[in-house]
Amino acid sequence: MSDEFYMNLALNEAWKYQILTYPNPAVGCVVLDKSGKILSIGAHKKAGFLHAEPSAILLALCEISDDFLHKFILNYDQKFNTNFLDISDKHELLEKLKEVYLNAVFTYDFIMQNHGDLLDGAKAYVTLEPCSHYGKTPPCANLFVQLKFAEVVISCEDKNKIASGGISILQNAGIKVKVGVLKQDGSMLLKPFLSWQEGNFSFLKVALSVNGAATGGVISNETSRAHMHSIRSIVDLLVIGGNTVRIDRPKLDARLVKNGKSPNVLIFSREQKFDESLPLFHVKGREVEISNSLLRAKKSPLVMYEGAQEFLNLAKNGALPNVKWLLLYQSSNFKNEPNLLSQIYLKSVFRSNFADDSYSWYEIV
Repeated sequence: MSDEFYMNLALNEAWKYQILTYPNPAVGCVVLDKSGKILSIGAHKKAGFLHAEPSAILLALCEISDDFLHKFILNYDQKFNTNFLDISDKHELLEKLKEVYLNAVFTYDFIMQNHGDLLDGAKAYVTLEPCSHYGKTPPCANLFVQLKFAEVVISCEDKNKIASGGISILQNAGIKVKVGVLKQDGSMLLKPFLSWQEGNFSFLKVALSVNGAATGGVISNETSRAHMHSIRSIVDLLVIGGNTVRIDRPKLDARLVKNGKSPNVLIFSREQKFDESLPLFHVKGREVEISNSLLRAKKSPLVMYEGAQEFLNLAKNGALPNVKWLLLYQSSNFKNEPNLLSQIYLKSVFRSNFADDSYSWYEIV
């Protein structure tokens, strides 16, 4: 298999957590053993928790060694009182480790102290240059050095002056480094991160039935809605049209996410009067603003527009500030509702599934 094949695996894994890593970039990592066998595919899932590299390395070590896996689970359970010890099936346990938010410092230190050179001569594919600094988590570049990796393949260099320098650390340790594999795709993955670092990343979210209906109550399955609620919990501001508020009476909270934070809401409307019993006005801890201006959206770092017909047409005409991306959820079911009508051109960037539903990221062109 080519370098491009393995890097594409890392990129696809990272895309699953796009936006959810805010304010960090989405990053993916694949680890191969010295014979070229895929041991693990990991990603950074949430700011403050494991980066992609230690996540993939942990899974790789657990895949290689049952003793390492058992020791990690035992120590982690004693420290954080998890239910990992209740899972007896190894595959199920590895899937659990892959999906949960593991304490970054504990896991990093455990790997450093217990790796036993199990990954000596291994190879890694990373979508972004491994970090070199101590922030909320320790530097990832040092992991590759201490675990004696033979080669690290990187899609994009990190231009951030604080985090960059990982390539030099690897090369100075004698690790072979290759940079620029699927660089265009890696750069696409980084676009949201670079945009909010520069002041604002805004995108439009739309949910459609298989026949293109955007109205008539719940459209997406619960897994799709939970993913969308996770994103709501992250954004600085959610913008919705006044007509949608009046007709659909949405709550716009993050109830499907444990400890989710309901977003502040901007209702974009010329008409300032709304029924005060609308559910979105009665969510604790949120601000609701009604305005015919999108100035606040321009000034917020991460903004999600929720809507369909009206917002799609505004985005097509460039009337939504900085909105160049579309997150589309599509159900596998038909709805007896009129389908959405809009002539807008999109570039497909990423597509995946939540059971029978699909979701896709597009650039608006």
